[in-house]
Amino acid sequence: MMDSKQLSALLEAQQEVISKIALAQPLSACLESICRLIEKILDDPQAKSSILLLDGNQLRHGAAPSLPDDYCAAVDGVQIGPCVGSCGTAVFRKERVVVTDLEHDPLWADYKDLALSFALRACWSNPIFSSAGEVLGSFAIYYLEPCTPSDVHIELINRFTHLSSLAIEKSLSSRREAELTSRLRHGIEKFAAFTSVMPDLALILAEDGTYVDVYGADESLLYQPIKSILGKKITDILPAVSSRAVMDVIAKAIATNEVQVFEYELDVAKGECTFEGRITAINHYLPEEPDVRHVLWMARDITGRKSAEKQIEMLAFFDPLTSLPNRRYLIERLQWLIDKAQRNKLSGALLYLDLDDFKRINDSLGHSVGDELLVNVAQRLKPVLRTSDTIARIGGDEFVIILETLEKDIDTLSEEASQVAQKIIEAFSKTFDIKNGKYKIGVSIGISVIHGEDITADEALKRADTAMYRSKNVGGSHFTFFDPALQRILDHRLEIEQGIIQSIKDNQFCAYFQPQMGPDNEVIGAEALIRWLHPKKGVISPLDFIPVAEQFGLITRLQDIVLRESCALINLLIENELVDDSFSVAINISGSQFSNPSLQQDLLDTIREYKLSPGRIKLEITESMLIDNIDLTVKQMIELKSSGFRFSIDDFGTGYSSLTYLQTFPIDELKIDKSFVDNIHTGEVGSGIVDAIIAMSRHLNFNVIAEGVEHKEQADILLTRNVKAMQGYYFARPMPADIFVNWLRQLQTL
Repeated sequence: MMDSKQLSALLEAQQEVISKIALAQPLSACLESICRLIEKILDDPQAKSSILLLDGNQLRHGAAPSLPDDYCAAVDGVQIGPCVGSCGTAVFRKERVVVTDLEHDPLWADYKDLALSFALRACWSNPIFSSAGEVLGSFAIYYLEPCTPSDVHIELINRFTHLSSLAIEKSLSSRREAELTSRLRHGIEKFAAFTSVMPDLALILAEDGTYVDVYGADESLLYQPIKSILGKKITDILPAVSSRAVMDVIAKAIATNEVQVFEYELDVAKGECTFEGRITAINHYLPEEPDVRHVLWMARDITGRKSAEKQIEMLAFFDPLTSLPNRRYLIERLQWLIDKAQRNKLSGALLYLDLDDFKRINDSLGHSVGDELLVNVAQRLKPVLRTSDTIARIGGDEFVIILETLEKDIDTLSEEASQVAQKIIEAFSKTFDIKNGKYKIGVSIGISVIHGEDITADEALKRADTAMYRSKNVGGSHFTFFDPALQRILDHRLEIEQGIIQSIKDNQFCAYFQPQMGPDNEVIGAEALIRWLHPKKGVISPLDFIPVAEQFGLITRLQDIVLRESCALINLLIENELVDDSFSVAINISGSQFSNPSLQQDLLDTIREYKLSPGRIKLEITESMLIDNIDLTVKQMIELKSSGFRFSIDDFGTGYSSLTYLQTFPIDELKIDKSFVDNIHTGEVGSGIVDAIIAMSRHLNFNVIAEGVEHKEQADILLTRNVKAMQGYYFARPMPADIFVNWLRQLQTL
C-alpha cells in the first residue's frame, strides 16, 4: 500500500497529466510527462519508464526519457509475438508480463544481448487498453538490476497505464474529426470514473465562475449538492467573501497560465473544512464554446492535516508519554529563570535525574513495561515538588527539575535542593507496581546551583548532568552537586570533538589498510582502518577519538573518508592489475550508522561514484549491534545484502554469542577475535573455542577469518584447521594506500 507521500505525489501527477490532456498538448509531451512522473514517484535511479505504441503488429516508440536513445531506436518497430521480450509479449497476450531477470528469462532469449548491452536487467510491462478494450501499446518499467515488483509498484503501473490510455485516446480522437464529440464525451466519462475514486474533488469552472462539471465521489465536500450548482455561478452559491477570493484565483490562473495553490475554509455538508485548491487553466474544454476559457480546480480536504499540525504544535512543548514538559519547554523556562536570577542577583537550582537499572528492566521486560514505569515515575515525582516547580522529561529515563525558589544565600538554596533530592530518593525506596509485577529502581541525581555568573541554560543543564554521573558512579540512589573537575573531563571531550571537526577540514584523517591473506599467502582483501595524523600530536589512537566521534555524531563523516579511500584503493589496484574480481575491502560500520535509514543509499551513492560493485565492500559489524532492535537490524541487513554488500561479524565470540541470531541474520563471515587467536597454541582449551567457531561456521556455510595473527606458529595452526583467511602483524601492519600498493606489488614478485 502506498504511503501518504506517494499518494500525494500520485494525485499531483494525475492532476498534471489530466491537465496536459485537457489542454490538448502533443501526445509525445503527455507520454514523456507520464514517464517522468512515475519515475519521480518511484524515486529510484534504477527505474526507467517506457511507453510503446501499437501500429498494426509493430510497436513504435512513444516515450522513454530515461532510456538510452540507441536502445529506443533498436526496439522501434519490433513485431509483437508470444516470445518478444516483456512489451511485445504483453501486447500479444493482452496481459501483464513481469520479467524479474531478463538475462535468464526465455521471453528475452532473442533480445537479452541488446538489453544487457544497455545494463537493462528487468522489465515489467502492462498492455495499454482503450476504453473499447483494444490494445493501444505497452507501459513498462525497466530496472538496471534483477527486481521483483511490489504491490505499490503494480498499483502505480496500473494507474499510469490508465493515464497513458487517456492520453493516447485523446490523441487518437483529435485525429478522427468525425468522432470528436463522442470521443471527448467518453474521455470525460472515463475521467469522471477515474476521479470518482480519488479523495479530491475536481471542478471545471468557466472564467466567469460558472460550474461546468464536478467530479469526485465525496459530495459532502461541496457547499451545495452537485445538481443545485451545475450551471450556476460561484457568486450565486458561496458567501460573498469566499466567492470574491475564489474568482480572484480563477482570474490569476487564466491570466498567468500557471498553477495556483489556494487554501480556504468552507462550511460544507461534511462540516467546517479546510481545503487546498490547485487551479490550472484549460483551453477549449467545450467544443461548442472554443473561445471560453476554463480552469480545473482540484480541491483537497486538508482538515485532518491542519488539525494534526495544530496538535504537533501543542506537543512541541510536552512529552507525549508522561505529559510532562519536554526539553524544548525546559530550556526556555530555565533560561527565563537564569535571566531573572542574574537581574536580581539571586541564586537558583537545577536537579538532573537518571533512573538506576531502568535499561535492564526495559530490555528484559519490554518497552511497554518500561513506558508504564516512566509514567509511574512522573506521577510519583509530582507530589514531592511544589506546584511552582518545573519537572520535565528530556529523553529516555532522564528527568530535570527546576526549583522556582530564588535565594540570595547559596547555602540556604543548597540546603533546600538537598532536601528535595533526599525526598525524591526516599520516594523511590518504594516499589513500583506494574503489570502484576513489583519493581524496585533507584535514582541518581545531579544538582547544579546557578548564581553570580553569566551562564546559559545548556551550560546549567550540562553541569547538572555531570554531577548526576558522579552520583551514578558511586552506586546510584545518591545526589551530588556539580564538581568542576568532572566538567574539565567533559571539556576535554569537547576539545577532541572540535579537533575532529577541524581535522576533517584539514584532511588529517585517512584510511590505513591491513591485508587479509589466503591459505597460499595470497592477498584476498583488506580491512580499512581510520587514522588521525595530527601535525603536532602525531598519530592519535582511535580509542581516543572514535567514542567522541560516536557521541557527537561525527562518525559518519569519518566513515565516508574510509569508504572513499577504500574505493580509490580498489580502483588503483584494478588499474595496476594487482587484484582479481574477488578482492574486497572491509569497512567497520558503527551502531549509530547502522540505525540510519539512509545508510544503504549513502553507501550506494559513493560506490557508484567510483563505478564499483557493492560486492567489493564488506561491512563489518559487531555482535552487540545485532541484538539492538532486531527487527530493524534484520530489515537493514536484508536490504543491504540485496544491493550486493556482504556482512562480517567482527570480534566474534566476545559479545552476545547467541546461535539464534546466526540463523536469523544474512551473515557471510565470522572474524575470530584476536583474544582467541592469542591462546590457540596453549593446548586443547586454547584451541577449543577456535575449533568450535570454525565447525559452526562450516555448518552454517560462513567464511571464517582469523584476526590478530602475530606469529608463524599461530598461522600454521590455523592453516591445519582449514581457516581460509587471516590478518595480523605476522603478515603486515596497517599501512597507507600507496604503501599498500607497493607492498602488494613486491609480494607478487616474490
